[in-house]
Amino acid sequence: MNKNADIKNIYTLDGRVPVAKAVPFGLQHILAMFVANIAPIIIVAGACGLSESDKAMLIQSAMIIAGIGTMIQLYPVWKIGSGLPIVMGISFTFVSILCFVGPTYGYGAVVGAVLVGGIIEGLLGLFAKYWRKLISPIVAASVVTAIGFSLLSVGAASFGGGNGSEDFGSIPNLILGTVTLICCIGFNIFAKSYWKQLSVLFGLVVGYILAIAMGMVDFSSIQGTAVIAFPKIFPFKPVFEPGAIVSVTLIFLVSATETIGDTSALAMSGLGREVNEKEISGSIACDGFISTLSSVFGCMPITSFSQNVGLVAMTKVVNRFTILMGAVIMVLAGVFPIFGAVLATLPDPVLGGCTVMMFGTIVVSGLQMISDCGYSQRNMTIAALSLSIGIGFTQMPDLFRYFPQLVQNVFAENCVAIVFVVAVILNLILPKNMEAVKE
Repeated sequence: MNKNADIKNIYTLDGRVPVAKAVPFGLQHILAMFVANIAPIIIVAGACGLSESDKAMLIQSAMIIAGIGTMIQLYPVWKIGSGLPIVMGISFTFVSILCFVGPTYGYGAVVGAVLVGGIIEGLLGLFAKYWRKLISPIVAASVVTAIGFSLLSVGAASFGGGNGSEDFGSIPNLILGTVTLICCIGFNIFAKSYWKQLSVLFGLVVGYILAIAMGMVDFSSIQGTAVIAFPKIFPFKPVFEPGAIVSVTLIFLVSATETIGDTSALAMSGLGREVNEKEISGSIACDGFISTLSSVFGCMPITSFSQNVGLVAMTKVVNRFTILMGAVIMVLAGVFPIFGAVLATLPDPVLGGCTVMMFGTIVVSGLQMISDCGYSQRNMTIAALSLSIGIGFTQMPDLFRYFPQLVQNVFAENCVAIVFVVAVILNLILPKNMEAVKE
């Protein structure tokens, strides 16, 4: 009887679950977000020209930070954290802008911008009730759609072998990327229940094995790797470049809107109730302040993971202690450098094969969010104009040539920032009922 009660407790927020029962369910959450947690690091590090050893170090830090962030979301510290079963990880939302900031100003500017932007988001999170209504659902939906579109070229570049690679678009690269993508799709089609969440991981494993067989993996960087090591404090000296800080801070605001959506969806799908103001505030604050901690270890911003929200909705496993076991596994994985060193050898086409589908899913999710907002004249105007200006104008960066350098740095090639600013302005100035005004 007690054993049955223990099992049933995985479906309650604070029920008591034995460690042996909690670990498998916690591990399931980690496997669902594993690839998405390390992929942003590999992509941005590659764009910034970092070495394999630096990539390995950042992957190691990413696992530790994701584990710490998840722990604080589960069990809040002061007002930081939601107390909900939220799994944290390195955010894809920032990949596009950091792939611009890093090569332009150096990786130190990435660290500096994340440090400052995280503090700003954290403070905004503590006062979320005063501003969050300014960012309506249609604004968030337009921004998510823009993020998806901005990432498509990033996925395509990885698929071809990585920007600047001598063999870009070669037949071996295309074969490797295609096989990986087919494996992801096939697993997603044929797997049952929550196993579908592991389709990207399956594609990565198969693609990696094929890459080894094709002689496309270089293991030389693994030699001499320590068995156990802890992340370094400020492995990259922060550089506080104004243009980079403004750009990244705008994306932090975008990330905050996604966090609001994730937290709301989790409370409704997992707990069957509306999210409260304290949970929203704590969730955003955790995103911000833990992102600042992430920058201390040279890492990218961290946020709630939508795929884990989907996993909760599917399995109804909401027990905090159960998911805490997953967070502990992440931290332990980060303490062993060999783990990051092996992942750093992952060829770009394998990563591209995995991320092409993931980035496309972000586009579709944004379009679905727009649909959920309703096709009123007001919503259509906000979405259409913000997307057309944001995506269209950044295809022609010379449009900004007579603007101050700071404006050029922030907006000329950053469609997400433009979409966000235009959507917010339109949301503030357009009449609430445009159909009535028209009549």
